[in-house]
Amino acid sequence: MTSHPGPDAFHPHLTGSGELPLSARLHHVRADGLDGDTAQTGGMRRFAAISGDSVGSERLWMGQTHVAPVTASSNHHHGASETAIHVVKGHPEFVFLDDSSGTPQEVRIRTAPGDYIFVPPFVPHREENPSPDEEAVVVIARSTQEAIVVNLPELYVLGKGPDGSAPSSPTGPTGPASPTSPGA
Repeated sequence: MTSHPGPDAFHPHLTGSGELPLSARLHHVRADGLDGDTAQTGGMRRFAAISGDSVGSERLWMGQTHVAPVTASSNHHHGASETAIHVVKGHPEFVFLDDSSGTPQEVRIRTAPGDYIFVPPFVPHREENPSPDEEAVVVIARSTQEAIVVNLPELYVLGKGPDGSAPSSPTGPTGPASPTSPGA
């Protein structure tokens, strides 16, 4: 079999200049190699596995979140990012407001290991771990390169501010909330 060092019809983005770009090879991130220097929310701890910094991903962030026993995260959303969550350990609860009945009501989704949750862009929510003795661990995948976290003072229905009025910006109830950035 012949090796082709340069570009070919199957891989036109490879230039054959020697070192391969990050996007030209697989990456293995070991469990002990997760990075805690990522966007955080009070009451929980996020660890990045797959990110632009760690592997050069351009449209995906993936990692773990750990919520200690009898702990609730701060209210937050993830900007324009879609978020998929897989419950690995514990029974975390995901809380958001829904007004499909005409009155905003807190909705609590109780989960178990193996369950999945989808969080649409900009939807304010929080995670809670009601267990008195077991940490909750989830794996998170986001449709953005980095972990976007916008911490909020309270939950509100998407498209309505805390007082029921439309927010001036989709990033917060009364305009941009202060996002937490990596390293903060």
